[in-house]
This record gives sequence, C-alpha cells and structure tokens, in this order.
Amino acid sequence: MITKITARHFELTPEIKSLAEENFESLEKYFDNIINTQLILDVEKHRKKAELKMSVHGQTLTSTEVSDDMYVSIESVFDKARAQLIKYKGKLKNKNIREIDAVQDEAAKPKTDVEGVDF
Repeated sequence: MITKITARHFELTPEIKSLAEENFESLEKYFDNIINTQLILDVEKHRKKAELKMSVHGQTLTSTEVSDDMYVSIESVFDKARAQLIKYKGKLKNKNIREIDAVQDEAAKPKTDVEGVDF
C-alpha cells in the first residue's frame, strides 16, 4: 500500500504523522488489497478537515471529517474508512470469484509491452 500525507496551511507535526501512520496500518486488517491511500489534512480558521482517499480495484473510496480538533478529525475519518472497507469487502464476496481474479490479474500486468522491448 502506498501512503501519502498532505498538510495544507499548517506544519505537519511528528505526532500527527505517527497517528496517521498507525491508522494506515490498521486499515490493512480490514482489506488487504488497498492500492493507494492519500490523507489530506487542511486547516481553515477554526475548522480542521481530514480527507482520506483510498484506491481499491479501480474504485476510489473517499471519506471526509471536519471538527475543531485535528486528532478527532483524523480518528473519525479513519473510522469512516474502516466502515467503507467492510462494506466494500462484503460487496466483493457477493460477486463471482472469476471476476475478482480477472481484475487482480489485470492490475498485476505491466503497463508496457515486455515482448516488444530489446534487451
């Protein structure tokens, strides 16, 4: 899983970064095939906003939380993301196994034509 943390209009502290990294690790308990995650932290006057975008199998799951405390916003946005992952995983179980395997095989293929390259 590729993770990225972006801080807008404030300096990212080590405490906030470590909290976010711990929560990123906990997401893998709910769903193994998360491709990319991006946490955007924004401060606008007294509003602290946290937005989490996760890429999973061609879909992007997004959760947003706004509060007066950045720590509360981060915890809440990851709670919402966990609920979304559980729901998404349930939907995948209802689909045909062959469809899931085809999507995983397509995602694992290289983007370039390996046979056409001279070594």
